[in-house]
Parts: sequence; structure tokens; C-alpha cells
Amino acid sequence: MSNGTLLVATVGQAVIRSADDGKTWHRLGLGQDLEFDAITRSLSLHPGTPEVIYAGTDIGLCVSHDTGGRWQQVDSPFNGQTVWKVAVDPQDARRIFVGTGAPSRAVLWRTLDGGASWDRAPVEIPEFCDGVSRPRLLAFAYDPCDRNQLWFGLEEGGLFHSRDGGDSWTRVDDRLLWDFNSDVHNIVVLPNHGQKVIVVVCVNAVYRSLDEGLTWTGIIGREAFGLYYLRAMNAPPGSQDTVYLSISDGTPGTTSKVLVSRDAALSWQVLPLPQQPNSCVWALAFNPANPRQIVAGTKYGHLFTSDNGGDGWQKHWREFSEIADVLWTPAVAQIKAGHQSIVKQH
Repeated sequence: MSNGTLLVATVGQAVIRSADDGKTWHRLGLGQDLEFDAITRSLSLHPGTPEVIYAGTDIGLCVSHDTGGRWQQVDSPFNGQTVWKVAVDPQDARRIFVGTGAPSRAVLWRTLDGGASWDRAPVEIPEFCDGVSRPRLLAFAYDPCDRNQLWFGLEEGGLFHSRDGGDSWTRVDDRLLWDFNSDVHNIVVLPNHGQKVIVVVCVNAVYRSLDEGLTWTGIIGREAFGLYYLRAMNAPPGSQDTVYLSISDGTPGTTSKVLVSRDAALSWQVLPLPQQPNSCVWALAFNPANPRQIVAGTKYGHLFTSDNGGDGWQKHWREFSEIADVLWTPAVAQIKAGHQSIVKQH
């Protein structure tokens, strides 16, 4: 019995899928808005309809209604621009935030009607920055305790907070402690049993705030783990205090570790991967139907899955072109083998 469908967003082969737990993998078919050799940067799942998936691509925002088989472009003011982040509200699928970035201008967009209309966030984002030339909007987080509170971050260009559902934004990264605090890679808000914690990953540090971003404490990656480059972070659906994190020796890096915290990012333990990853773990995702099922992809194409919350992992035989994001949907795709399929070699 299949555990659903694994989707891998790649830089150069669009979205590659498996509906048999990784035994076989299939590329996209021809004749659709999203080319099979496109760049895809971000995947986000419809909270109530697991067949519906959104993808941030090099032509803008795309949506699939059949578990990633066919993709249509969502008409928007950012058609033709590169989307680095798609974030569907887990409590309201009609509310979606989309962030663009390099080579396009970094902008945050919002829809409240499932993509029929869009408005641009009233926030000043720098056109250029020191570290990556043009910023890219990588991080977005909904507050599960207060749907009016939202967070986003840029690589590089700062950390921003909204208390009114995105109508206005305040830049707050100047409150973070150490250098490179404008280089934001990920954000998660944990309910933490009534003691809400905002967790922000910058390139070199993990920060946590107990007062909605007014003050912060944190750890520096190199001091805590001997590696300095912090990248992917994600919390299982419905998690109160558990969050997963990746750390590497650089980008793309030559190795990586996956860490877990079960006390809202206060302490961390290293999880046992079956072999050394070939580069930084770039993306982490969970099966919403079974959050103990985790998928992790590295920048240079290794894919690992776990069925037990990360206590044990398997590396998949298939290796990919550059991985930008991963997704595990409980919907089982109906995939017909054809000339675009990638069949395991015996």
C-alpha cells in the first residue's frame, strides 16, 4: 500500500514524482504550462484537498489538481517571474502568500480568494544586497495561534513581522544578536503548550523569541554543532514543540546533518542518517497524514525518508538534479509510465 506521493522540486527538471514509496520516479509530461525541464523552487499543499499542490516556478505560480501530474499557471501580476516561496494558509486554503526573488525583484504577494486577485505587500525590500546580489524571499510563517500574525524573511534583506494579516509589516532583524542577521533562511512559529516560540534560522544562527520578536536568544551553529551553515527547518503538522533543522559546512556544502528539537528549539540532537549526505540538506517535509514520515532532500540530489520521526532513515536509490524543495502528500497519484518516466535500473 502506498504512503501517498513524494514530490521533488528541482532546478532544471521541474517536479519529479513517486507514488510507490520511491521505487519508481516520473518526470512531467509534455504540453502543459510547466515545462518538464523548468526550475521549481517551492511546493505547498492545499490543507483540505491533498491532490491540490502549488509550485513556485520560473514562470510564476503554478497549481496542480491531480497530485502533480498536470500543472496550470495561476494568472497573477508576477507571471514570468521566479517564485521562491509559496505558503498556503493551513487554516484557509484561499489565503496564499507568494514570494519572488532572483533573478526577479523580491516582492511579497497575497491572495485572499485562492488566486483570483492579488495585492502586493506594502513593504520596502532592497533590490540588491551584499551576499547574493538580488534577494530572494525564502521564508514565510503563519502563526498557528493568531492568524493575524505573519512572518517572512529574505536571503538577504531582513526579517519582517505583521500583526494585521499582512496589511502592514515591520522589519525586526535589527533586534537579532549576531552578524548576518539579515540573511534569513527559515521561520517557524510553535504553540509550545501556550508559551509560543518564534524560531528564526539565519545563515549562521538559530534564534528564538518568547515575546513575538521583541527580544531574542539563540545559538551560533559553529559553536553548537561544529558546522556553520543552517538551512532547512520545518515542524510536523500540528506540532506543539517539535521542529527539525539542517546544518552544513556551507552552500552547496560537502556534508550535512539533520537535527531535531523536542523542546521548541531550546536543545537539539543529531539524527542518524544512513550515510553522509553529498551536500547541504536543503528541504524537509512531512506527510500530513502521518507526521512521523519525513522526507529530506540535499542540494545536490540525495533523498532520504524516515517512517519513525527521524530515528531511522533510508536513502533512496534515485538521485536528482539540484533539489530545491520536497513534499509528501497523502494523495496517491495515478502515474502512467511513459517516455518521461524514470524507471529503476536493475
